[in-house]
Amino acid sequence: MSSPLPVRNGVNATRVRLPGDGPWATALDYLLDRWGHVDPDGIRARFDGGEVAAADGTRLTATTPLSAHTFIWYYRDLPTETPIPFDVDVLHEDDHLLVADKPHFLPTTPGGGYVSESALVRLRVRTGIDDLTPVHRLDRMTAGVVLFAKDPATRGRYQVLFERRQVRKEYEALAGVRDDLDLPVTVRSRIEKSPTYLLAREVPGPPNAETVVELAEVLEDRSDPAAERVGRYRLRPRTGKTHQLRVHMASLGLGIRGDRYYPVLQDEAPDDHARPLGLLARSVAFTDPITGREVTFSSRRSLAP
Repeated sequence: MSSPLPVRNGVNATRVRLPGDGPWATALDYLLDRWGHVDPDGIRARFDGGEVAAADGTRLTATTPLSAHTFIWYYRDLPTETPIPFDVDVLHEDDHLLVADKPHFLPTTPGGGYVSESALVRLRVRTGIDDLTPVHRLDRMTAGVVLFAKDPATRGRYQVLFERRQVRKEYEALAGVRDDLDLPVTVRSRIEKSPTYLLAREVPGPPNAETVVELAEVLEDRSDPAAERVGRYRLRPRTGKTHQLRVHMASLGLGIRGDRYYPVLQDEAPDDHARPLGLLARSVAFTDPITGREVTFSSRRSLAP
């Protein structure tokens, strides 16, 4: 369902479903009852300023009956955000696709306390492309290649590549080295993530996640012979479950450097920009559904041991 309100400052208007009936005479009464404890004056100001719209574009007023519309859209006030001091770079752009190189700590899309400080909003503001939409996502703490569709008419042709597992993805990770582990290895397990539980977990049942793990090189710290050996790993996921790579590496006893979730959930703390998660979406490769050409997009970022 398309929003009747245009993107503003790179951010979509928020959609709300109104109840069919209830003790509220107007749509304004309902919103004040539900969110009036946050900003009642701001809610009234949106109605007075014509910034609340129905699906057909009709602007709601303070007297619009509750039953007049099922869905309405409005612009929410953006939270005050601490700037994330890393830029999102553009690796490629054509009529249909924009390929970005996302830094650590920057979310792909708005969520939680991050709205303007997201790759999507930054790129919309920078390019002026309001229809820009991510084809897939990376965790906030993971850096690397992310694809954004520019044209709604062809967006689905790229999204289906990921749905059908026709994209070859390669990641790079930093973790300790185990001499007793025979690599490369293919890890298969069942991963589930509950909406009420922070972490993803491996559970009994048929596998739904698969990752090939290979040790690319051992990085020696010649200045400190006693330091833990760190390996640079090549990860090739064949599925795309939430936190799959982090879970699979932890299950091998190879917790990724800087991971505050796996194998042990650590106490919440502010981001330490000097210690990013040692995980990078190094490249994606696929047959472009528009041109028919084989394409590969690779990150220009690097992981520092």
